[in-house]
Amino acid sequence: MKIIDIGANLTDPVFRGKYRGKQAHADDMPHMLERARASGIVGMMVTGGSLSESAEAVRLSREHPGLFATVGCHPTRSSEVDKHSGGADAYFAGLRALIDDNRDIVVAVGECGLDYDRLHFAAKDVQNKYFERQFDLAAATGLPMFLHSRNTGGDFERIMRANRDRFSGGVVHSFTGSADEARQLLDLGLYIGINGCSLKTEENLAAVRTIPIDRLMIETDCPYCEIRKTHASHALLATDAAWTAPDAKKKERWDSDSMVKGRNEPCMIRQVLTVLAQLHGVGEAELAERMFENTRSVFFKNVKHNF
Repeated sequence: MKIIDIGANLTDPVFRGKYRGKQAHADDMPHMLERARASGIVGMMVTGGSLSESAEAVRLSREHPGLFATVGCHPTRSSEVDKHSGGADAYFAGLRALIDDNRDIVVAVGECGLDYDRLHFAAKDVQNKYFERQFDLAAATGLPMFLHSRNTGGDFERIMRANRDRFSGGVVHSFTGSADEARQLLDLGLYIGINGCSLKTEENLAAVRTIPIDRLMIETDCPYCEIRKTHASHALLATDAAWTAPDAKKKERWDSDSMVKGRNEPCMIRQVLTVLAQLHGVGEAELAERMFENTRSVFFKNVKHNF
């Protein structure tokens, strides 16, 4: 089984043992990556959500085989563009330079899009302005896009339609919308990424069932979006599954063989796979292969890899 986690926030300090600025345990990035490989993950896309975070995603991808970076500005971070010392032009020149200097490991422009659930981080007009500008990056580099959409009242789809001829393809990750919203994204020729946050409610599950498997991709969005006992999807996790999650301990009791409670990890993608297979009535191996090929065809056509 081969799996590519399309959304891993590995730049988060928790994967270095640091929580809210305090070191709680040793850096366990190598142990976390080993657990990911043992679960069947052969590649991960490390999310870049700002200029500095994109640079860190690139650095991690250079350091660890099997990691690849996205480069872009998340909608909730778009307010930092105008605060950049050189202004917006310098900020986007920095993103472009990261892409141009690292074409062997940068696989997408993003994470970019719109998020109207968190307007306290960036106003609508700012989000819209700098989302639009990232199509310039996609057009100039030929890269696909790693996209984000939350409660945008149709603005996301409107902007996507206006710019659809400017980028080769992409995925709307961490999808939490309705069946109708999924249909609109599919009509735009986009893929849809599913993680634990996509599977919280019965309404979520009904929407995900409508997405054909040849347009699905899989992710964890770690360290966020784990499947919790309160989620509707939890009932679909088989007790006799072929894969068993590693033990998890509180961060104060950390050891190198255990996950940290409350910190989602890439290896937990196997739970997302189990739920998706149940929803679509197919075997896990068959579904994993289909999503692997979906991901490889969009993001890895022009990048050297070993999978």
